[in-house]
Amino acid sequence: MTELPQLVIDREFKAPKSLVWKCWTNPELLARWYGPNIETVIHKFELKTGGEWLNEMRMEKGSMFSKAVFQDVNPEDLLSMLMSTTDENWNIIASPMMPDWPSTLLTIAEFTEDGGVTKLRFVWEPHNASAAEIEMFANMKDRMGGGWGMGFNLMDELLAELQV
Repeated sequence: MTELPQLVIDREFKAPKSLVWKCWTNPELLARWYGPNIETVIHKFELKTGGEWLNEMRMEKGSMFSKAVFQDVNPEDLLSMLMSTTDENWNIIASPMMPDWPSTLLTIAEFTEDGGVTKLRFVWEPHNASAAEIEMFANMKDRMGGGWGMGFNLMDELLAELQV
């Protein structure tokens, strides 16, 4: 069996783990950093195994919708979810912008703390993907890290604001 390609981002935040966790799990705070430079609207957020996060990213040319289903929620330590592109009715679809992009991605965020600094390990990989989707992910994953990086930069600003 072939190992799936992964996007792995290791990031440190100058904030306690409890506060970084809150930025990932409080819908009001999450909307402030997720989807940088666009309006993020969270329609539903059930933080529990099997719970859903329904998300809309509003842009000039229309909205992009996504759904995450939480697979594992271990408060302040781990979030694991299946993130999917959806239509406006939350049905999983192929990406309108990149048809061969995986429609569902396993997304894992692990949090550890060392001396008041929180270390995040973020892992993204295709889930139940076709060969074409896996190839597209492998070719594009490093570019996708830039978007997450911009969001994490916004989270740095948010964490600084919350600690004042």
